[in-house]
Amino acid sequence: MKLGSIEAGGTKFVCAVGTEDGEILERMTILTETPEVTIPEVIKFFRQHPVDAIGIGSFGPISVKKSDSNYGNILNTPKLAWANYPFLKTIEEALRVPVEFTTDVNAAALGEYTFGAGQGLSSCLYITIGTGIGAGAIFNGEILEGISHPEMGHVIVRRHPEDDFEGVCPYHRDCLEGMASGPAIEKRWGKKGIELAEQKEVWELEAYYIAQAIVQYTMILMPERIIIGGGVSNQKHIFTVIQQQVKELLNNYLSQSQYNEGLSEYIVPPGLGNHAGIVGGLMLAKKALEESN
Repeated sequence: MKLGSIEAGGTKFVCAVGTEDGEILERMTILTETPEVTIPEVIKFFRQHPVDAIGIGSFGPISVKKSDSNYGNILNTPKLAWANYPFLKTIEEALRVPVEFTTDVNAAALGEYTFGAGQGLSSCLYITIGTGIGAGAIFNGEILEGISHPEMGHVIVRRHPEDDFEGVCPYHRDCLEGMASGPAIEKRWGKKGIELAEQKEVWELEAYYIAQAIVQYTMILMPERIIIGGGVSNQKHIFTVIQQQVKELLNNYLSQSQYNEGLSEYIVPPGLGNHAGIVGGLMLAKKALEESN
């Protein structure tokens, strides 16, 4: 059995063929241009490397509720060429295999839950902090969704008393994504995050906002582990700062060890590195195949 995975990001698509054990056999990366340019390349890849089912983790917002008439579509995205694009239907019709569809962060959360830092737990939450900020949660093997998929990157955070940056989110300005995403770092400091690795004040401010969000996610969902991925997670020193800020914000309210001496095991980097989304896509494909039989 060969499974296909599509990690559809705002900057690039990664297509892969792998197994139900999470092993990646073939992969290809292409730029995210218009659907007319990108999707034919995706279809060509899977025609060259046939699979039994495909899992898609897509940038959003997307329609994830199977009862909705526009299920499988990309919705009102800032990438205007992709707005209302019937992603799922196009792949199904071209390749004639079962397809499962969710957000890119949900797929990454599923990958980490199955084979990464969430393995062996009953729940975990995966946050990606990069060009945008998003999060997905898995509880007892199921992706957390309601009317739609969670939009945890847009929770409202309290502004640091010394931070007068207006925020980059066009909808909310000073939500988490507006204040702590990669573009927010670059606009606030005049350089990309990778160029600011040694500037302590950059990461203390970044941790200030991320920690607030983690406390909100913790209070509402109580996942067993929170995994932080994306470009910001490459700054390994930020984890200690985030953990300290979370401890201060919790202020001994929660007595469980995870929120006290166990914070270094509660807030962690991905176990799968940059492969979480692709591996999660393979697990989505496995689910699609099982449900089709």
